[in-house]
Amino acid sequence: MSTEPPPPGPPPDDDPFLKKPPPDQPPPAGGSPYDTPPGSQGPPGPGSPYGSGGGTPPPPYDPYGGGGGYGPPDPLAGMPPLADFGKRLVARIIDALIIAIPLGLIQIPFGSRFTVDRGEDASDVFVDSYSGGGLIWTLIAIVAFIGYDTLMVKTSGQTVGKKLLKLRVAMLNDGTTPDTSASLMRATVLWLPALLCCPCIWQIVLAITIVMDKPYKQGLHDKAGKTVVVTTD
Repeated sequence: MSTEPPPPGPPPDDDPFLKKPPPDQPPPAGGSPYDTPPGSQGPPGPGSPYGSGGGTPPPPYDPYGGGGGYGPPDPLAGMPPLADFGKRLVARIIDALIIAIPLGLIQIPFGSRFTVDRGEDASDVFVDSYSGGGLIWTLIAIVAFIGYDTLMVKTSGQTVGKKLLKLRVAMLNDGTTPDTSASLMRATVLWLPALLCCPCIWQIVLAITIVMDKPYKQGLHDKAGKTVVVTTD
């Protein structure tokens, strides 16, 4: 190793540690490594199962409406508009009346379902209502409500109430009319708890789950049948 001192004067031009870029030199092409080059975005996520199944998939969902294509795909893309809760409620009331009124008329000749004396407490009322004639009428109501809903939904996806309100029950995964298994499961969860013990409370529970569920507005009965309720117009 040489011990001679460096020559006087500025350092040589070939010193790589002291070289500086020329002034006004533009930055290298490509910008930040975090910038996405045009046309290099990955393919958008799968579209809604309610689409035609072919052609160009819908663009990625942009929750801010900027059209930038950022964010996850819109799960509702291509799906008919989900049914309004108010219309669903009216349709259910219509369907309940269609079954309840004939059952009530048939029951009139046989007397009241509940025969309770003033001296009986709440536990006696419950036992009496599910014994003898009360049990028979309960079973008839279960068969009527669940059978009606299952038959109508598996046939066309529409009960009478839903036809009047222009609504339809559809399978979530592909938009088809529910089969017998899905229709029966949905109808059982919809009506059985209400008919057995707590009609008002159960309907409130279902209403809350529909309103709170995102993004498909599925009640517990919809989740059981893996269905959604959409509009038909």
